[in-house]
Amino acid sequence: MANGRGPREARRASDRGRYGRLSRERVLATALELVDREGLSALSMRRLGTELGVEAMALYRYAASKDSLLDGLVEALYLELEERLAADGDEDPDWRAGLHRIARAMHAVCLTHPQAVPLLATRLLAVPLARRPAAVLRDHERVLTLLRGAGFDEATVADVFRAFTAWLLGYVSVELRPTVDNPDETDPAFRLGLHRLSAKELPTLRETAAALAEQGGPEGLAAGLDALLDSFTRGSASAASG
Repeated sequence: MANGRGPREARRASDRGRYGRLSRERVLATALELVDREGLSALSMRRLGTELGVEAMALYRYAASKDSLLDGLVEALYLELEERLAADGDEDPDWRAGLHRIARAMHAVCLTHPQAVPLLATRLLAVPLARRPAAVLRDHERVLTLLRGAGFDEATVADVFRAFTAWLLGYVSVELRPTVDNPDETDPAFRLGLHRLSAKELPTLRETAAALAEQGGPEGLAAGLDALLDSFTRGSASAASG
């Protein structure tokens, strides 16, 4: 070749971005940064390539398709969950404390990356269990191990796992739903756009809107989780005494 490089060297050269050679970690981190700034609608192979300073085709060795890239963002969220759990120190041997620890960490991850949170539902609904990212599977294993250690039978372990997952992701989704209609307004009623809601047809919603606009935070997450887990432990105790 005129530049003295063979096909292999040319392919490697296309892998060099603005900050040097690419890696899967760098590609996913940059994709997550882009989504954090501009939302999921801004993410495309072409736009991500521009962010990294490479042609879009160079990204396909790290994510084979747009769906693969979205799955990678889910992976990145769960890897951050693992980092937060590791920073907390040793795992708590108590199963309830362990579940609270996981819930708090995941809540923090989601609030850090709210634009990516919808993927926790849409991609996990689209991807079979065995094909989910390794970090997601490790989280499943972590939760199931805690429940097994609590002495629940297999059916109850599955029930609590589903309930825990649904509560955690549901709580975060409600927490992040937009409620402010006009952020420039100082009057609470106009800020929430209550004038758009019919006082005749939606009186309770109008009265409750201000409270709904407040986030429950980690305290609300913990209170709901305790109520959920109490229902299972009471049921197990009743079954054992019967």
